[in-house]
Amino acid sequence: MSTAATTTAGASNPGAAAAPPNVVFILADDLGWADLGVYGQTDFATPHLDALAGEGVRFTQAYANSAVCSATRFALITGRYQYRLRGGLEEPLVRKAHVYGLPPEHPTLPSLLRDAGYDTALIGKWHLGSLPTFGPLKSGYDRFFGNYGGAIDYFTHKPGVGEAVPRDLYEGEVPVERVGYYTQLLADEASGWLRGRSAGSKPFFLSLHFTAPHWPWVGPEDEEVSLGLKDLFHYDGGNLHTYGKMVRSLDGAVGQVLHALQEQGLADNTIVVFTSDNGGERFSKTWPFTGQKTELLEGGIRVPTLLRWPARIAPQVSDQVTATMDWLPTLLAAAGVAPHADYPPDGEDILPVLEGRAPVHSRSLFWRYKSQRQRAVREGRFKYLQINGNEFLFDVEDDTLERANLRDKHPELFERLRQAWAEWDAQFLPITDDVVTHGLSPDIQADRYAPDLRQRGM
Repeated sequence: MSTAATTTAGASNPGAAAAPPNVVFILADDLGWADLGVYGQTDFATPHLDALAGEGVRFTQAYANSAVCSATRFALITGRYQYRLRGGLEEPLVRKAHVYGLPPEHPTLPSLLRDAGYDTALIGKWHLGSLPTFGPLKSGYDRFFGNYGGAIDYFTHKPGVGEAVPRDLYEGEVPVERVGYYTQLLADEASGWLRGRSAGSKPFFLSLHFTAPHWPWVGPEDEEVSLGLKDLFHYDGGNLHTYGKMVRSLDGAVGQVLHALQEQGLADNTIVVFTSDNGGERFSKTWPFTGQKTELLEGGIRVPTLLRWPARIAPQVSDQVTATMDWLPTLLAAAGVAPHADYPPDGEDILPVLEGRAPVHSRSLFWRYKSQRQRAVREGRFKYLQINGNEFLFDVEDDTLERANLRDKHPELFERLRQAWAEWDAQFLPITDDVVTHGLSPDIQADRYAPDLRQRGM
């Protein structure tokens, strides 16, 4: 049940949100469910994000659209299941980023807001296809500073190791060089962009998409470690201490951006959203869930999610089930902008729930993931899950670790959800053999994450 005050800030100040709201959408990369203090992290502090949670909405049942990054980003920018687009089938989009990506003609969250009079900017990670065919300036953003691919080194800003490897750091469509730790560079760019705004200027939509805390495992004082890497994956590197430094740096960067909003007098009527593109990786904390990135267990898709909009939404904890694709219809509704009629969202406008005009309600969400033949449906408190041909029915509200298989106890429900997934899946592009071979090898993914699944009979 959602807990909230009986009136919103906007209700006590009717003129507070008369103007269209600004939006700052902050996306972390591979952040685990319990990597923030307000979600259970005790090994290090995240004071700025914890404060954001206390000032706004903390979601307890928010999901990413995929267990990996690029697929979720397709859902975020289109408001639709990623499987409607060929690029969305790549989990992740790596080897064929120059062939498959976000079609420039497809309406997007930034393009719809831009057409409604918003200034739009993406600072950070794109990962929806590479130049010259794809890019943020072709899909609704007026300004871009960041990386086109999935990950770069925090200091060299390269997607690989070696002098011959070009940097993946761009201003618009022009490669640039910057000195510094990437998380901090993005915070500086975003803060500077916000300081160019004022209360009387056009409304804006700022996407701030960090790569943190995605590998490589280096903190803001680890430049020597970065320069000595032979592989950005460096499976033999990283530790909980370094991971904590990366998340603390992310927290500080968010705090810097929020301070810039406050300085410009923009905080009251700016919607700030913070979430992650998928569940955590090897050093993340996901308790009380199990599983991680690339898995449809709760730890791979349940993500920390916060929202603050002082002008209209009161602080609260919301149990509303939601997914990444909900942000397009929700933010468009807040701005008074209609979705494109030819591309209706698969996501849901959750603004009425957050404002107390509608109750928290049950809904169905669906996932598939090519590695290990994974399938999942969340309906109410129950979840159907298939991994490696093994099928399960879990009560994820009562059994957060997904240990007690209820398929024999509730056979009719199990079969209904199983069939519902098949009917849903038939609407979308199929996962063919060429899809499987274009991304990271499923065998490699299985090698990285299979031990826990094998122990649990999955």
